[in-house]
Amino acid sequence: MSGRYRMPAEWELHQGMLMAWPVSEAVWGSGLADAREAFARVARTIARFENLIMVATTQNAPEARRLCGAQVQVLELEHDDCWMRDAGPTFVIDTVTGEQVALDWEFNAWGHTYPDYLLDQQLPHHLSRQLDTRRLAPGMVLEGGSIHTNGCGTLITTSECLLNPNRNPTLDQERIEATLKEYLGVQTVIWLPWGLDGDETDGHVDNVCCFIDSSTVLMPWTEEVSDPNYARLAQNRDVLLAHGLEVQYLPQPPRTLRDGIPLSLSYVNFVFVNGGIVMPLFGGALADLDQNAIRTLQNLFPQREVVGIESMPIVAGGGNIHCITQQIPQLPQKVQEPQQPQEPQQLPQESRKLPQESRKLREQEGRAACAPLP
Repeated sequence: MSGRYRMPAEWELHQGMLMAWPVSEAVWGSGLADAREAFARVARTIARFENLIMVATTQNAPEARRLCGAQVQVLELEHDDCWMRDAGPTFVIDTVTGEQVALDWEFNAWGHTYPDYLLDQQLPHHLSRQLDTRRLAPGMVLEGGSIHTNGCGTLITTSECLLNPNRNPTLDQERIEATLKEYLGVQTVIWLPWGLDGDETDGHVDNVCCFIDSSTVLMPWTEEVSDPNYARLAQNRDVLLAHGLEVQYLPQPPRTLRDGIPLSLSYVNFVFVNGGIVMPLFGGALADLDQNAIRTLQNLFPQREVVGIESMPIVAGGGNIHCITQQIPQLPQKVQEPQQPQEPQQLPQESRKLPQESRKLREQEGRAACAPLP
């Protein structure tokens, strides 16, 4: 792997999880109260599995404490809104010293989509001090939802987002890759062409793909050719298969509009917690599809408890459960034995199978199981 830093895979053991309390009335409007209830449900659920720190403004801290309960630590910091995955730090391990490091990416509110983000820009600085963690600034605009890594050399992102001129107009693909390799400990960057249709983040990868072991990814899939996401997902799948990855699938919810705008619905936008998975559910007409997605994830992770949370109030703000959380990895000497996925019940015929030995997860000096890709 490149560089001295390594971003652990998300399924590795966590020291805890960060979230932030919804603040922006411009984003949430009349849905702000419902969003706060939904955030509290997510926080209480995660706190069953690991430590959860909820960042809240001084004004909102009492409400956050009341709704989240005593098991959630509320940390008072001023901020603009709640997208901890994107505005918060990305935690990596310094492989030389064994220390935890907080990466302070530049944040410009998804290409200046929203005007108020100066307080959010300061979150990594304040959080690194509160957590007594060394901070590094790579000097590049990046949101945490735009990357996924297997923890042992490979990272997935989307060209639609990371090469968008509203992020780093002076950096070309080669320079962006060099920065990712230097600070995240990867050798290979896989560029998927697309995020979901209508995603206001310009196509974050955490709605369309995630690693579930060193050589297997999970992505949404639909057989509806008329769905605007069909061609996007098919092109993404072709890229993943071309890189020798095994592809597993979750159902992609059908196109759903609110006020004429497509909602970014994806079951892939879940978060790993210690011993579990917390995943979004959409309810209503999608209730049966919700259950299909739960069964698929539970089959993939039989040793983890899969918990679904109705998250449409969060979707209304433009994100989901993975978007509002940020894991703090445990230091290497305390890493758990990785989980071994099983085959889901329903897969498209195109799913490519790798030799079983290359899919087997194994503990490797307290790090993610790293099988070389064929």
